[in-house]
Amino acid sequence: MRIGILGTGTVGQTLADKLLTLGHEITLGSRSTSNPAGLAWAQAVGPHGHSGTFAEAAGFGELVINATPGTVSLDALAAAGAEALADKIVVDVSNPLVFAADGEVTLDPVNSDSVGERIQRAYPRSRVVKTLNTLAAPVMVSPGRVPGRHNLFVAGDDPAAKQEVTALLESFGWPAADIVDLGRIQAARGMEMLMPFWLNLMRHYGHTDFNYHLQVGD
Repeated sequence: MRIGILGTGTVGQTLADKLLTLGHEITLGSRSTSNPAGLAWAQAVGPHGHSGTFAEAAGFGELVINATPGTVSLDALAAAGAEALADKIVVDVSNPLVFAADGEVTLDPVNSDSVGERIQRAYPRSRVVKTLNTLAAPVMVSPGRVPGRHNLFVAGDDPAAKQEVTALLESFGWPAADIVDLGRIQAARGMEMLMPFWLNLMRHYGHTDFNYHLQVGD
């Protein structure tokens, strides 16, 4: 599959590297064709990895992944263009983290809205699926880094899109039984609100190889 990834940071490159190993062709997008991180990545990975603008990545992809910071995701998607995103699955892995000078972290939007919902409203012809935003990039693509069973969440309004994204997540090594469908895209609110708590856990443990596990009774 051709996949466009918006964002050249750790999350974007980690997802791109994994998808390449699974046989997909990737264009990593940024604001400029001269983005150093994108150019260096494309040069390192070989002929099936490319770098370009947000618009080029979105146009290239049969599926598009938003791996930009949540506070700028709408700007990145606007640069990609509505036509390039139309009728495609858009996987949103972003978190709208706002870092204060004192180190405290808040979210914008929060509580009554989410980045996932804003993307779906702005691009009604796209099929937005929120997932992978509740854990660290290395665990996203290698769940075995955390021993035992643990959970991943998906949310979105289109059941077929969620099925296709779930199959992609299974190819990363996530067992189907551990992927929890939280329902419509409004569930992205709670998923995004987990991230400040996740940051506290990271400070507590001193690393990122952990995740949430739901123990469900009969």
